[in-house]
Amino acid sequence: MASNTGGSFHGGAAPYRSREGLSTRPVASSDEIQLRIDPMHADFDDEITGLRSQVRKLRHVAEEIGTEARFQQDFLNQLQLTVIKAQAGVKNNLRRLNKSIIQNGGNHIVHVVVFALICFFVVYLWSKMSRK
Repeated sequence: MASNTGGSFHGGAAPYRSREGLSTRPVASSDEIQLRIDPMHADFDDEITGLRSQVRKLRHVAEEIGTEARFQQDFLNQLQLTVIKAQAGVKNNLRRLNKSIIQNGGNHIVHVVVFALICFFVVYLWSKMSRK
């Protein structure tokens, strides 16, 4: 900051002075501030170069995000098609199974249930006999 000469807090500059090369002038309206940039004290070339490199980096990041978003969208579309095909296959197989059960009768299921009950009864009796 400037030295404290001239009796003002900011070295003789207007009270809104923020850095070297920037100063304000009073305007008729109290809501307005005019800002004057002194090119002798400000080195904006380095700042502009820095901002350009940051914008380049952000543009690169945005392009990468866009590429990744497109890739994931394609992946989701393929996954959705696969799920739709799987659902159709399951639906067709259930339809065939129901037709088969209707044509051949439901005796197969009854046989499986009776076999399971007999196996359970044999295991039960065997566990009772082994305790004695």
